[in-house]
Amino acid sequence: MFELVPPNAAFHRSFLESHREWAGVHQDGAAVFMAEDVTSPEGFADWVGKLLDAESATEKDGIVPCTYLWITEGPRYVGAIAFRHHLTQALLNSGGHIGYGIRPSDRRRGAATWALRELLARLAAQELGGVLPDRVLLTCDDDNSASISTIERCDGRLEDVRTGEDGRLFRRYWIDLGKPAAD
Repeated sequence: MFELVPPNAAFHRSFLESHREWAGVHQDGAAVFMAEDVTSPEGFADWVGKLLDAESATEKDGIVPCTYLWITEGPRYVGAIAFRHHLTQALLNSGGHIGYGIRPSDRRRGAATWALRELLARLAAQELGGVLPDRVLLTCDDDNSASISTIERCDGRLEDVRTGEDGRLFRRYWIDLGKPAAD
């Protein structure tokens, strides 16, 4: 059974297994860019601290306060989901409020849909700090059929398809927080 938990240094070994599976590809929702070192126990613990501190951070250089949660299954790190508390102009265009990523070996098990529904329920119940929006924006690559399905299963409504700075198409979806996601 999946759980959403705050980042915790106790998941170091399992996170490293996941990190190797990603093989250098960007891990959506994990904020690995904030880490100088995730391989050593000390570096990992420092990074976990940064993730926890991000929830109350002051907006700076386009980075906004963000709640990071890990998707776990017992002692196993399955993935991450992040909620940006508000949108800058850049996030409104292409980043959105929520990002998530599931380790490759755990894909197609429903973890992303479960985590997104759980996060949406927590947001709707006002369980996260700060002023919360009435709706949230999610974006994904236009060719990412798994993410498209996840977002649409959680009542995502397509607003438009845009071209990114890299020339690739991406989709922008809004999800209202006032109603629960359909099964």
